[in-house]
Amino acid sequence: MTDSRTKFRIFRWIKIIVGGFAVTVVLLFTVACIRTLSLDVNVGLKLAHWEKTDNISLVIDHRLREELLANFKEAIRIPTVSFSETESNTTALLEFDRLLRKAFPTVFSSSLVQHQYVANYSHLFWVRGSQPNLVPYLLLAHIDVVPASESDGWDAPPFSAKDIDGFIYGRGTIDNKSPVMSILQALEYLLIKGYSPRRGFYIGLGHDEEIRGYHGAVNIARILKQRGVQLSFVLDEGLAILDGVISGLEGPAALIGLSEKGSANIKLSVSMVPGHSSMPPQETSIGVLAAAVKRLEDNPMPRLFGYGPERGIFEHLAHKFRLPLKFIMSNLWLFSPLLGRVLERQPETNAFVRTTTAVTIFNAGVKVNVIPSLAEAYVNLRIHPAQSLQEVVDLVHSTVADQRVKIELVDGFDPLPVSSADEKSFGFQIIKKTVLEIFPTVTVAPGICIGNTDSRHFKELASDIYRFAPVWFKPGDAQRFHGINERISKRNYEELVVFYFTLIQNCDIQKLPEPHSFVHDL
Repeated sequence: MTDSRTKFRIFRWIKIIVGGFAVTVVLLFTVACIRTLSLDVNVGLKLAHWEKTDNISLVIDHRLREELLANFKEAIRIPTVSFSETESNTTALLEFDRLLRKAFPTVFSSSLVQHQYVANYSHLFWVRGSQPNLVPYLLLAHIDVVPASESDGWDAPPFSAKDIDGFIYGRGTIDNKSPVMSILQALEYLLIKGYSPRRGFYIGLGHDEEIRGYHGAVNIARILKQRGVQLSFVLDEGLAILDGVISGLEGPAALIGLSEKGSANIKLSVSMVPGHSSMPPQETSIGVLAAAVKRLEDNPMPRLFGYGPERGIFEHLAHKFRLPLKFIMSNLWLFSPLLGRVLERQPETNAFVRTTTAVTIFNAGVKVNVIPSLAEAYVNLRIHPAQSLQEVVDLVHSTVADQRVKIELVDGFDPLPVSSADEKSFGFQIIKKTVLEIFPTVTVAPGICIGNTDSRHFKELASDIYRFAPVWFKPGDAQRFHGINERISKRNYEELVVFYFTLIQNCDIQKLPEPHSFVHDL
């Protein structure tokens, strides 16, 4: 009898548990379906009544097109290369200064614009606004480029600005002379048309971003700080318009970077007694170091997708995916682990998922018959926003786990703060509005910049820093960054000029409008 009652209780509890589980599954599925059908976080202020609607228009006729493209091509031909932290092409930087003065005479002669040199080769422009109570903003770009050689396999010499099938080829066409020239070109055209801004703004052009910006951007930020300047937002390079790059996404997406990953450079070294190669020990300095490097590569940093701003990319784009991806993207509160495992399969998307580990330098040995006493390797890590620099260093120690390997942090910094992207975010909404005016078929979403920019030096001057330029990227174009055949279409460069021409005017409002419609809280 007792056994029967016990079995009955067990069966009853099993029924309750199974029933409860079924109810939970049904509820979760119902919530997920509702979110899938209703989620569209891109409505925002698109339909709201904006304060200012009388922007000056810019019609690029044949004469203007020839002019702006000629200026841009001349900029690409000047090899403003930063070779190392101690070597830059200063002759080219001085030549670039002469080009700016020739190409944009109104900018340099206008009573509205104050210009000064910073650290000899960088530039800071202040464009005075008619309403000093409006908090200014800063447009950033950099003049220098990374080295490039024709022998690397370019279709055109990297400093030729050659026109091939509607594209201008050359180092700096994307990174970063297109924003440099289009910002100033836009301002030149505005001033010629008699434009006077209500909201003042700064333009900062650094000359050493590719070698960390310690002279250019750092000193521009120092000058602004000494003047007591606080900025409403900063806009720098970073993300772009992706077209066909995100698998399953219908239409292009403009990603505006809200943050950027941190960075760490770590040196690994092994010192052992040297010897003759004819009598090798069981382990050598090279072997010990190679094993340590292999452990770092075999044991990547933890998957952290969903714990940083990268999640917002897919939530904002969810309604643009087809089923079943739309169902998954609309419910990352449930499917983040699944999507994270998918994203980590490709290097381009793995960078969103975790702190990445890249062994970039390996030094050992001087002679083929001598076992070296010292072997060194350098590891570059790009730190996910959910981790800190110290956490990453600790993980490197625990992964290497060999007392013979000396681990030194050469330099590094934590991930940058995450800027706001809600409907009260002045900078984000102005950038978004401008993108949608010029590219009405594009969906706008926040993102995270996996590289580092000069903008990180301005975090004390602005709580909101955005990283975006309206450069179109199709599959394979990302590899052109710091790679071969860097290029931009002539049409796209014109679009950059129009973008900044419009953005500057859009910033002249007093405040953002009230939202037109309800947007789901994520």
